[in-house]
Amino acid sequence: MPCCGDYGVLVDERAVVRELTRTASPPLVPEVRLRLAEEPFATWTATRADDPPFWAFAWAGGQVLARYVLDHPDVVAGRRVADIASGSGLVAIAAALAGAAHVTAFDVDPLARTAATENAALNDVVVEVVQADVTRTPGLHEALQTADVVLAGDVCYDPDMAPPMLAALRACAARGAKVLVGDPHRPYLPRGLASIAEYDVPETGNLEERDTTRAAVFVLRN
Repeated sequence: MPCCGDYGVLVDERAVVRELTRTASPPLVPEVRLRLAEEPFATWTATRADDPPFWAFAWAGGQVLARYVLDHPDVVAGRRVADIASGSGLVAIAAALAGAAHVTAFDVDPLARTAATENAALNDVVVEVVQADVTRTPGLHEALQTADVVLAGDVCYDPDMAPPMLAALRACAARGAKVLVGDPHRPYLPRGLASIAEYDVPETGNLEERDTTRAAVFVLRN
């Protein structure tokens, strides 16, 4: 769908996503196919966007969360699932593959909306993709109000982003949703979260300072 906005010029989002990526599988989640880029800074420059193209990469926190969901389908099977800051849609797609009754993927970036939609089609699953900033929406978005399970991969990467994101997640937990967070132990992840699974994510040298990144799945309680 052509659009104009953060990118400053009229663009065809689908063409941008396809031009900057190729179809590949994240190393920890080979069951899923995604449109992925190889080099973050060149991809960012090519988008001419203010924000980095988080949607073009399979981040370690998202990979471990997707892996956990696929290995433990009972967590989402038959349930309504929301994936916050979905990016490529990896975690949302994993939830759909694991048998979730309905999956909604949220991201503020219009290119993430397009990428997640493209990636869901690649995997023959249905994911509702919503362009919204869940930290700024008054109250909880309807899909968050009704979600049984809320998933969030790699949302604590920034000191300004982590507090409002965690506040939105805690609001979900407060109303009774199961909230799972995937994170590679970043400095802004709050202490005291219960880790329920740990994984070594290979081939992360293009995004992290190391080729293999240790990341965990945490339960966020009210």
